[in-house]
Amino acid sequence: MQAALDITARFCKEEMEEYGACVSSRPSTWQQECHHLKMKVAQCTSSHPVIRKIRTDCAGEFTQFERCLRENQASAAACSPQVTRFMACAETVDIGSIEKPVPQPS
Repeated sequence: MQAALDITARFCKEEMEEYGACVSSRPSTWQQECHHLKMKVAQCTSSHPVIRKIRTDCAGEFTQFERCLRENQASAAACSPQVTRFMACAETVDIGSIEKPVPQPS
């Protein structure tokens, strides 16, 4: 998971910061008002293989987390169990083959 966070921070830092600022400044309406910024983060991260692998392998956990956020817009802290399950899943994803570049014939 740390690798995915590092990659996201490296390649999508601006998008993540904008989205985070939007969410924190709109505790009860962030789901609607910050949707366009969420999509910018998703678009940015969707092109990286490590993040795609985590999303694929942990899709169920991530979906549960997103559902919880939609149902608890005024209190994102209520979704701690879902975040924990998603993070635990992400930690188990084998990204070794993705992180190591495959030698290309010259």
